[in-house]
Amino acid sequence: MSDEIQQLIRLIDKATRVVVFTGAGISTESGIPDFRSPNGIWSKTTPIYFAEYIASADARIEAWRRKFEIDRDMIGAEPNRGHRAVAKLVRTGKVSAVITQNIDGLHQESGVPDDKMVELHGNGTYATCLSCAMRYELEPIRTAFEADETLPVCDDCGGVVKTATISFGQAMPEGPMDRAREETLACDLFLAVGSSLVVYPAAGFPAMAKQNDARLVIVNRDPTDLDRIADLVLNSEIGPTLGEAVNVN
Repeated sequence: MSDEIQQLIRLIDKATRVVVFTGAGISTESGIPDFRSPNGIWSKTTPIYFAEYIASADARIEAWRRKFEIDRDMIGAEPNRGHRAVAKLVRTGKVSAVITQNIDGLHQESGVPDDKMVELHGNGTYATCLSCAMRYELEPIRTAFEADETLPVCDDCGGVVKTATISFGQAMPEGPMDRAREETLACDLFLAVGSSLVVYPAAGFPAMAKQNDARLVIVNRDPTDLDRIADLVLNSEIGPTLGEAVNVN
C-alpha cells in the first residue's frame, strides 16, 4: 500500500463529516465517455443549447436522437470499484452527501441512497416535463421516437418533456446548488474524485471547503488547478485507489 493511500485512510478515519464530490473520471472506468475530454462527445458534436431546445422541434428531435445514440453506447455500464468504494464510505455514516457532476445514476445503482445524492447536472436516466416537473421513464419515449420521431409531450399539462439533465444555457438547479453549498461548509473532509475541477460553478466547492478549514483530498488521474491547495493529491486511477483505501473489490 502506497504512502498516499495510507494518508488517505488516516484522513478518512479522523474525519467526522465527509463530502464526496465526483466527476466524469469515476465513471469512465465503467465505459462511460467523458463529455469534455479531447476525445469526448463535445469534441465531435456541437451542443444543443437550452433555448434552442425549447424553441425548435427540429432541435428537440436532434437532441433525442443524440440521447438514444449515446445510451446505446452505454448499454451494460455498471458501477465500478470506485462507485462501490464511495457507497461503502456512505454506509459507514461518515459521508453526509455525495455531490456529483455526473448524470449516469451509477452512484444510486451502487447503493448510495437518493437522500445522500446531490446531482448538480441532473440525471440522464429519466425525463421530466419542463412546465410541471412530471417524471417520465425513457423506454416509452424511446419506442415512440424510434418509430417515427415522435417527440414526448407531457400528458398532464402538454408541456415540453426533456431528459432530467442540465443543458448548455440552462440555469443550474437552485435546490441542489444550495444543498451542495451547505454540505460543503459543514464538512471537515472534502474528497474530490475524478473531476478536472474546471467546470464552474461546481468546481468552486472544493476551494470553498478548503477556505472553511476542511481538509481537501483530490483523487484524479491527471493534475488539476486546485492541487496546489489540497492537503493530499493522488494522481491515479479512481477504482484501484479508493478500492484499496476502503477495502472494496
